[in-house]
Amino acid sequence: MAGKILVTGGAGYIGSHTTLALLESGYNVIVLDNLCNSSIESLHRIETLCGKTPEFVQGDIRDRIMLDNLFASNHISAVLHFAGLKAVGESVNSPLEYYDNNVTGSITLCQAMARAEVYNLVFSSSATVYGEPTEMPIREDFPTGVPTNPYGRSKLMIEELLQDLAKSESRWSIALLRYFNPVGAHQSGMIGEAPNGHPNNLLPYVSQVAIGGLEQLSVFGANYPTQDGTGIRDYIHVQDLAEGHINALQNIVQRKGVDIWNLGTGTGYSVLEIIRAFEVVSGRKIPYKIVDRRPGDIAECWANPEKAELELNWKAKRGLSEMMSDIWRWQSNNPKGYD
Repeated sequence: MAGKILVTGGAGYIGSHTTLALLESGYNVIVLDNLCNSSIESLHRIETLCGKTPEFVQGDIRDRIMLDNLFASNHISAVLHFAGLKAVGESVNSPLEYYDNNVTGSITLCQAMARAEVYNLVFSSSATVYGEPTEMPIREDFPTGVPTNPYGRSKLMIEELLQDLAKSESRWSIALLRYFNPVGAHQSGMIGEAPNGHPNNLLPYVSQVAIGGLEQLSVFGANYPTQDGTGIRDYIHVQDLAEGHINALQNIVQRKGVDIWNLGTGTGYSVLEIIRAFEVVSGRKIPYKIVDRRPGDIAECWANPEKAELELNWKAKRGLSEMMSDIWRWQSNNPKGYD
């Protein structure tokens, strides 16, 4: 593809792994990130891993003047849009911050893209847009529901505005990638998930308990209608996700309109199964306590990924043991993240 790929949020967890995969595939990459929940160190390590470095712009997707200047001074052919706040619990406590950052930021980004006549967009969406489906596994033709938290609602709002945008202007080519629960790290142990402060997601919390950084894990609810009472999710390796974005990027430049793909493994694991799998890989006992459910959590959620396999020639290849091993390697090598 001629031109550069702009990766918003490219210094973050999924963005950094996708940036590495893009560079390894021969793309020229510009990373835009405000570093509010990410580290520039991830980009330095990307250079160490592949011998190439992305251009870096520190900025916020809500800054229209900065975006206009960025597009004007670069030949950008497509945007991979990861930038956004992503913690379910935090979104319940700070909904306006989530709507401002995620929705307003996406609108501003699309306005700048349209002005620059850049119409290829891969959007980092979420399975939370399905709300509480009545059956499993989840297919793309399921209706979107009423997401149970502001994070999920912000993703659905962005999906809907992108659908409207494509109807209003036929040149848009948009991929909505609804992914399930990203976990894992690069197999080198050099880049991974490094949340600021207390982790909001299960696996970073488990791994920090394992290295002694946190005393014990809180398991939110053990009275769900599942085999062991804990919530079931579809966990997908972050490198499989990164590869899915490249396949989607290659696909949308050949078509117009909006396409939707689930990126998941098609297998669900409970919280207690995840804890046991991590204990096996790490050789460490993970102390935990059962606490009340979190507002906005659902009992189970896993993907039917057949559409992505058929249309994108993409399938998750890395299993649960590899996910756990890569997380443990990353956490062991980087007990304080990128600090």
